[in-house]
Amino acid sequence: MRRREFLGGLGCASLLRPYSAAGQSGRTYHLGTLTPIVPVTAETRGGKILTRMLDERGFKLGQNLTLEARGALGDVTMLPALIAELKAKNVDAIVIVGYPTAMAAKAAGIATVAASGIGDPVETKLIESLAHPGGKITGISDVAATLSAKRLSLLKEMSPKLAKVAMLWNKDDLGMTTRYQASAKAAQALGLTVQALGVREPDDFDEAFSAMNDDLPDGILMVADALTILNRERVFEFAAARKLPAIYEFDQFARDGGLMSYGADSSECFERAAALVARIFNGANPGDLPFELPTRYPLVLNLKTAKATGLEIPPTLLALADEVIE
Repeated sequence: MRRREFLGGLGCASLLRPYSAAGQSGRTYHLGTLTPIVPVTAETRGGKILTRMLDERGFKLGQNLTLEARGALGDVTMLPALIAELKAKNVDAIVIVGYPTAMAAKAAGIATVAASGIGDPVETKLIESLAHPGGKITGISDVAATLSAKRLSLLKEMSPKLAKVAMLWNKDDLGMTTRYQASAKAAQALGLTVQALGVREPDDFDEAFSAMNDDLPDGILMVADALTILNRERVFEFAAARKLPAIYEFDQFARDGGLMSYGADSSECFERAAALVARIFNGANPGDLPFELPTRYPLVLNLKTAKATGLEIPPTLLALADEVIE
């Protein structure tokens, strides 16, 4: 059995496992959430999924479950202080997004479930192995090399003449740097030239746009983290003005105006994260819970963006789409 199938099966098993009565023990459980951007509250998409899945397992918000949500609003230097706030609230576990957040949680020694955005946790030394993470962290990983090759093949499907691809990523984020490296390696294997555009702060995007204007690529691939997410509309506008096809890692980018996205289903990632949280609430050591891999990878196309920018999406690509935004 392949590793992906094995770990994916573990995730499905955790979703299907009979619910424990621990949630009915009379104890109140405290959950924290932390992201480098906006807080995942009970009213957000991810928060609704977390609380719904935990409710099904006997952990009911407002009865025996509390939720403390924090977000760094793009300032990752705030993450250690926000972790300290959650630790002071005596949270039993936290659900996090992003590699810098995972590192802050690891340093604090809090039981942690990574929902998304951490890159390859073994490559970055965040954990010992996917099967035996060690420490106090578990969660959802990705398969950067496989996904990168697929994204680039989809970009080439969109633009058959694709020869040079610009890659935008936050080079201060080790998790995203390893994702960029996987993408660059996949591009080179496909015979594509890579225009590497690492950024560290918002002003760096102006330099990246200037570099692309001076040496126009045939397409853009953007690696997602707090910095690139907060500056996504600037990338959308640049790509539209130059009529460049661009592909992004998560469906939120296509819904927000990007041309296309391919990556792990964010809803499934939060469902999986909730199942892991429930196991921790029921006494499991997070470091003993294998990291899981998503099983759903939707291709989302924004037809409205394509029409507005004069790009024609090939019928073959439309046929592959899981969702088309019109």
